[in-house]
Amino acid sequence: MELRNACLTELKTAVFDTLVIGAGINGAVTAAALATRGARTALIDARDFAGVASQQSSNLAWGGIKYMESGEFGLVNKLCLSRNRLMRSYPSSVQEIRFFTVHEKNFRHSLLKLFAGTWLYWLIGRGFTQTPRLLSRRSIQAEEPVVKLEGCDGGFEYSDAYLVDNDARFVFQFVRVAMDAGCAAVNYVESEGARRDADGLWRVSVFDKVAQERFEVRARTLVNACGAFVDQHNTRSGQRTEHRHVYSKGIHLIVPRLTESRRILTFFADDGRLFFAIPMGHRTCIGTTDTRVDDPLPQVTDEDRRFVLDNINKRLNLKTPLTVADIISERCGVRPLVVRGGGQGEPDWLQMSRKHVVETDLASRHVSIFGGKLTDCINVGEELCEEITKMGVALPHADRRWYGEPPLTRRAAFLQAWARLACPAATGERLWRLYGEDAFALLKEIQADASAAEVPIEGSGYMRCELTWIARREMVTTLEDFLRRRSTLELTLGRQRLRASPGLREACHLLFGAAAEPQYQAYVAPARPGTTAQQTVALAA
Repeated sequence: MELRNACLTELKTAVFDTLVIGAGINGAVTAAALATRGARTALIDARDFAGVASQQSSNLAWGGIKYMESGEFGLVNKLCLSRNRLMRSYPSSVQEIRFFTVHEKNFRHSLLKLFAGTWLYWLIGRGFTQTPRLLSRRSIQAEEPVVKLEGCDGGFEYSDAYLVDNDARFVFQFVRVAMDAGCAAVNYVESEGARRDADGLWRVSVFDKVAQERFEVRARTLVNACGAFVDQHNTRSGQRTEHRHVYSKGIHLIVPRLTESRRILTFFADDGRLFFAIPMGHRTCIGTTDTRVDDPLPQVTDEDRRFVLDNINKRLNLKTPLTVADIISERCGVRPLVVRGGGQGEPDWLQMSRKHVVETDLASRHVSIFGGKLTDCINVGEELCEEITKMGVALPHADRRWYGEPPLTRRAAFLQAWARLACPAATGERLWRLYGEDAFALLKEIQADASAAEVPIEGSGYMRCELTWIARREMVTTLEDFLRRRSTLELTLGRQRLRASPGLREACHLLFGAAAEPQYQAYVAPARPGTTAQQTVALAA
């Protein structure tokens, strides 16, 4: 907790150039960009970093091929360029993957029309990926025998990109960049509203859910990056905006691996939208749904599960159809979609744009970020630097690069040194993806003491040295922060298996020291009816 306490002390005493409220992808890149370029920056979130929508995505960084159908070619162009930049900047974490797409005979667009569309998509993407490929029924059967051919007249294959690990971990990398650049970033600190005083400072009333304490944070400019809660926070702070959000719920189910290939199996679901079976470690993630909801924190329903399971069972040759009993874990979140004003004359629900909008009030030095996608995150960071500069905040290192992995030469040096330990190469690749330059420090710990490479939680792959490093550097405030967001263990192993793991208590001790037992009990004990997230955090801490 030392890191968190140090950041809390700064929150209470400093006057910041910018306070960013909300540590999803929009808030994380904003904090990373501003802090790296020299602004005194703070970042808070009412939950953990990436604790809402940014932990519930499809883990894709894609150029938006679906938006071609609605004619949003400008958006597709922008997203393709953003995808390409992510792939260049994060070659270990954001990698090309093939989408193996099956076409049903009675679909609203012909196979050849869609295949031609993939070539146009490839051209819009500047030919950055492998070229599309037309698939016959025979080639589908030969390459992916798990796919049913009934009603199918062929298919096609094209490329986009995906996050090798998970979305929440990717978001945290930006939080870590921000902290390394001096940002005071703290999770589980909720903004209860803000006011701008006559001296020009924003005073934000916040509540620390761990210490159960209220205090004020002062800043010259304020960024509302609350994701699905942007509108609510603007209301609390008396801010009026031209835009607002409506919500689309999407769910995914994580099930045992459905195919040995490292492709994304792609279908058109019964509602006409793209439907995926996505590799997730040694599991498969299937979904998604697109349901209009009013609640920014929705739950998976039996109807959602039936929709996903029915669609996948209808399209795959499985020895035994998937049932609810096969579900290892679930993801459920909303896409905050941007509309103007009262939202009159909104387009068709499934065709609504997923673009982001940055709305700035220069007079009050306030910015609201609406919408947003992982793919477009670097653009958001750059845009926010421009907006904050307009408000009079100087960025002394305005040209400094704030994103991207260390040079490939450093990666090669680490992997070469790792190979000399005779440890699995895949572990070395994972360490580099998750920790970058810090992976060298982990390497030294293992060289000094072989027991540092031991894995407490069977099947997790996470070594003792990683857990102690995460405890020092990644502000893990509850056990779930580590199991669900800094890693994918809760997604791929499942909460039930983790609770039964003999090594979970040891892992908890490595993460929390003397505070381990309350954390352990809070995770393994069934949640009490009516217990709020705030109470759970307070009890665990």
